[in-house]
Amino acid sequence: MQMTSLGHSAVRFTRAGVTVVVDPGCFSDPDALNGADAVLITHEHIDHVVPDQLRAAAQANADLEVWTNPAVAAQFADLGGRVHTVGHGDTFTIGDIGVHVYGAKHATIHRDMPLVDNVGFLIDGRVFHPGDALTVPEEKVMTLLAPAGAPWAKISELVDYVREVAPQEAYLIHGAVLSDAGLAVHTQLLTGLAGEPYDREIHTWTSGKAADL
Repeated sequence: MQMTSLGHSAVRFTRAGVTVVVDPGCFSDPDALNGADAVLITHEHIDHVVPDQLRAAAQANADLEVWTNPAVAAQFADLGGRVHTVGHGDTFTIGDIGVHVYGAKHATIHRDMPLVDNVGFLIDGRVFHPGDALTVPEEKVMTLLAPAGAPWAKISELVDYVREVAPQEAYLIHGAVLSDAGLAVHTQLLTGLAGEPYDREIHTWTSGKAADL
């Protein structure tokens, strides 16, 4: 399986002719949805899904299907049975790519802001995309897509999150909210505190960069 960054939190997974895209938002590549057979959406924020772009992709490809949480699914009721509602503990397959759902709510940005639904996706029993949450799956994660920075997180929380999930490697996502200098600082801290001491690689991931798993 090949995994490719599409910018910010968007990731493309491809194997055996099947293409799955997770969280194609406003900071993602404009062509993030091109060629997608399925789209997985963790939550409703625009940096993870742009409704008009997803509808346009669905119109262009009558076979495109979507898996997401109840709140987002309700926004796309016009797509009918092509939208699948999932929650914590659910499993499904896309081609021969298995997906296990973990989590229920977005991380707290501020106590005055209500929490929205957020589900994370464990892809093929290996790669975990948490969306905007610090969800720890109830099974071993080989590759963690770890937030590099977010309005709802501080670096100490991100370090502890990588330590707790304890993957073999982590690829940093959700980086559009950081400057290049900020991303470098966060990468250095995450590597020094959650990577190297545990013989774990922390990858700075840029749009268009692919990894074979």
